[in-house]
Amino acid sequence: MSNTVVVGVGNILFMDEGVGVYAGKYLEENFAFNPPIDIIDGGVLGFKLMTYYQSYDRVIILDTVTIDDEAGSIYHLPADALMGLGSYRQTAHEVEVVEMLEICSLLDKMADVSVVGIIPHDIQSVVIDLTDRVKGQFDPYIQTVLGVLRDAGVEATPKEEAKSLNRIINAYANPTMAAF
Repeated sequence: MSNTVVVGVGNILFMDEGVGVYAGKYLEENFAFNPPIDIIDGGVLGFKLMTYYQSYDRVIILDTVTIDDEAGSIYHLPADALMGLGSYRQTAHEVEVVEMLEICSLLDKMADVSVVGIIPHDIQSVVIDLTDRVKGQFDPYIQTVLGVLRDAGVEATPKEEAKSLNRIINAYANPTMAAF
């Protein structure tokens, strides 16, 4: 088993809320990692994240973050910063991510957990897509995640046949019509 896991969380039904899920799939489809890592579609796992916090040495969560800043701004937040960031807890899964961190911090074993988050523009519209503002920041968001992985000793090599963000979103929007 890998000692690093990337967990894309969010709800793809609510526009930018799904950015973490799309980013995880984008990384999986477009890069090979050495040493190998696990990439999990965490959706709205919430309390089930505790399994990852205890099974891996390093957990990188890809998600939206609700911070008073411009939509599309990107943050890399370690677990201890998240636990002190009350305003982060805006959506149900954000609350569960932080609550699981707080519970696991009291246990004997907990991974080095951080969140690479992007401030959403719209998490209320019921649309499987991303806003133009978040799409415009998607590449810098991915580059931030790759930088966090590089800092952790994980090298990413682009795969020959890249899959675009739009293709990945369309595969979620039309699962019977499109393949990743």
